[in-house]
Amino acid sequence: MLKYAVIVFCIAAVGGLVLAAHVLRNKFAPWALSLLHALLGATGLILTLILLVQGNAPQKVLIGLALLLLAALGGFFLASFHLRRKLPPKAVVVIHAGVAAAGLLTLVSVLL
Repeated sequence: MLKYAVIVFCIAAVGGLVLAAHVLRNKFAPWALSLLHALLGATGLILTLILLVQGNAPQKVLIGLALLLLAALGGFFLASFHLRRKLPPKAVVVIHAGVAAAGLLTLVSVLL
């Protein structure tokens, strides 16, 4: 289950890089890609949560999930700017990406 979650998060990360590149160039990110990014992130969170509920996951999985949930909250904040047709602060985009990357790398470390 963790492998699938990591794969989904990696695909979401690629979309996130494209989204971030738009914002960092002072352009609006494509709404469809934002939704796909959010859907993939939510899918990864659910897969990780299922693994934890099963009760056989290492502590690092919980840490990775906590970081990714924090990143998801940042993603909601970023989406609120998109809905208001305003560019989000670049610092928030970078922090969102960094926290998400830390969560993903924590999950990857469990696989390795």
